[in-house]
This record gives sequence, C-alpha cells and structure tokens, in this order.
Amino acid sequence: MIVAFSVTPLGVGESVGEYVAEAVRVVRESGLPNRTDAMFTSVEGEWDEVMDVVRRAVDAVAARAPRVSLVLKADVRADVTDGLTGKVETIERHLGA
Repeated sequence: MIVAFSVTPLGVGESVGEYVAEAVRVVRESGLPNRTDAMFTSVEGEWDEVMDVVRRAVDAVAARAPRVSLVLKADVRADVTDGLTGKVETIERHLGA
C-alpha cells in the first residue's frame, strides 16, 4: 500500500517546519520507501508497517504540540510493489509520448 499523509501541529504558531521535520524524520528512519513534497509525505509498505510509521510520526509531533491534525490518503493494492516510483514513471512515459 501507499499512504500519503500530512501531519500539522496546531497551537504552536505559524512556523511549523521544525515540528513537521520530526514526523518526516520518523518516516525516513523507518527504512520504508518514501517521498516528501510541499504538501504530503508518501510511504509504501505493508498495512501494519505503514500505519505504524504514520502513528509514530503523529506521536512525534504530538509530543511537542497540544493538538495535531492528520490528513491521510491510502492506495491499498496487494499486487503492486514499488508503486511510489512506478506510478510516476507511468505518467512521465505518457507525457513523453
């Protein structure tokens, strides 16, 4: 599965980069394939391991913020591996045609 998620600390002011970095650190240290862009972090793996990473990322932010918002979108598809790369390559191939 691929999960795209965004963790936002609330009640800490306008500058939240240092809080979000803690969530991204958890994802990167997980060893699972991942990507971070301006809006979401995507992580790929089995259901339990991906959801554990999301939970730990939220917990990392919640340890420093009084409230946390989580937005999550999941693509649950058992027959696909390396979807993070494969999906983008498919789009790029169509764009180059």
